[in-house]
Amino acid sequence: MKIGFIGLGNMGGPMAANLAAAGHEVTGFDLAAPVPDGVTKAASAAEAAADAEVVITMLPNGDILRSVAGEIVPAMKTGAVFLDCSTVDVASARAVAEDAKAAGLLALDAPVSGGIGGAQGGTLTFMVGGDKAAFDIAKPLFDIMGQKAVHCGPSGNGQAAKICNNMILGATMIVTCEAFALADKLGLDRQAMFDVVSTSSGYSWSMNAYCPAPGIGPKSPSDNDYKPGFAADLMLKDLRLAMQAAETADADTPIGEAAMKLYERFVEQEDGRGRDFSAMLPRFEKRGHGEG
Repeated sequence: MKIGFIGLGNMGGPMAANLAAAGHEVTGFDLAAPVPDGVTKAASAAEAAADAEVVITMLPNGDILRSVAGEIVPAMKTGAVFLDCSTVDVASARAVAEDAKAAGLLALDAPVSGGIGGAQGGTLTFMVGGDKAAFDIAKPLFDIMGQKAVHCGPSGNGQAAKICNNMILGATMIVTCEAFALADKLGLDRQAMFDVVSTSSGYSWSMNAYCPAPGIGPKSPSDNDYKPGFAADLMLKDLRLAMQAAETADADTPIGEAAMKLYERFVEQEDGRGRDFSAMLPRFEKRGHGEG
């Protein structure tokens, strides 16, 4: 398949490399990041998009997505698939999909879960919104770049699924960290707490698969000085997107909002920037009841 790939950073670069390694003809463009092995370098986003059967974008935010879409939609051939894998606001995803459809293109929003390791290993999960026909065309590519792709409904629903998932993740990680800090102060051994909670009604992905306490449970970033598997900065971005969506949809999300405010403080006023989102645990260890 002829593929255009725009946005070759930490996520997009390995994804494009995996497609090229699987035998697809990939032409890539990025303003700064290097073009990976096996990918042909284009001089512009429009050049990467021209003649491609599928154009994939992996971009930082909705404004940049709208800008790039303005360049590539006119350059794409009728019937091609515009596959956006960025995590952006639902409104931008839907606006770009409408513009693509008006130009005779098929559109998918397909944000990912799995981080840089998942991009490199081809084990990402894709949450996909858009036409079923477009999903079927892109499915072989999802199978190369990831291990799972779920069609979530019409345009924008991929972004909706991602931010709902990550709102749960952000909140459960915070309360898991709070609980470990409380257990410490109650004299409860961390391993004993893990052994109870991980097999009781308090179990969660944050506790069982990604434990924020070093040396407890499966290996996680807490065992590597909280170097990011999923950075607190990115969790904050996703929680802000969730709150933006909640406001637009008139949804009541008080715990999601509290999680956003805690990550905001952690990243912008404390030492959270550039650390894993589970580094909330050392933060809570240092604090007393009612602080902040």
